[in-house]
Amino acid sequence: MHLPEDAVLLRIFVGESDRYQHHPLYQAIVLKARELQLAGATVLRGPMGFGKSSHLHTAKILRLSMDLPIVIEIVDTEEKVNSFLPVLDEMMGGGLVTLEKVKVIRYQDQEKV
Repeated sequence: MHLPEDAVLLRIFVGESDRYQHHPLYQAIVLKARELQLAGATVLRGPMGFGKSSHLHTAKILRLSMDLPIVIEIVDTEEKVNSFLPVLDEMMGGGLVTLEKVKVIRYQDQEKV
């Protein structure tokens, strides 16, 4: 899959316990992005964070949190990301979404060319 040099980074902040149709929200978002053939998605799990409520979520051993921060990053063309936003809007119950214009430098494995 070829990405143009100019692209958009869609960053989605949710909680680990957030759900969509009885599945983890982060998983549902990534599977939907794949189904709609976006270029790629990555899920990052944060060991600590807080949101609008200022409630601290942490992975400390003495205080096991069941709602650690999750960040989903998706990179694709501005057009494809913008077409994904209404789909995302239907899935999100709460959270934060950011968009950034980015420059993509793509490296390809020479053995697979």
